[in-house]
Amino acid sequence: MKKMLLIEDDGLSVNVMRRIFRDDFEMFVCDSAEEFYEKYRNNNFDIIIIDISLKGSKNGLELIKEIKEDTSYNGAPILCLTAHAQTKMRLTALESGSDLFMTKPVNNKILKEAVEFLLKSKQSGIKMKI
Repeated sequence: MKKMLLIEDDGLSVNVMRRIFRDDFEMFVCDSAEEFYEKYRNNNFDIIIIDISLKGSKNGLELIKEIKEDTSYNGAPILCLTAHAQTKMRLTALESGSDLFMTKPVNNKILKEAVEFLLKSKQSGIKMKI
């Protein structure tokens, strides 16, 4: 089974994501950069979904940049899923290394299609920023 890392500090959002992806992914969840580094850094994830607002000392944008710069990063697509809908935030997320930026609330079907697209893009070697 494919592995998804969800970096999200909102319990309701975590529960929704678990429900949406329960049949497709083994899901790992952390709510801060500190927890990410503590528990999950050495796992080999197929996709990472991250919110911008997180608990702890770093936000999601800082963590995306660090993940992409880490030599152990395996190239898993990173989907930034957040309530921050400003155009500037979208651009900043993409500049930080997010492969796709989506705003909450998002239609479950569209979210699943976006994840499938990112996984297929990685497999085929497509480098695309949306």
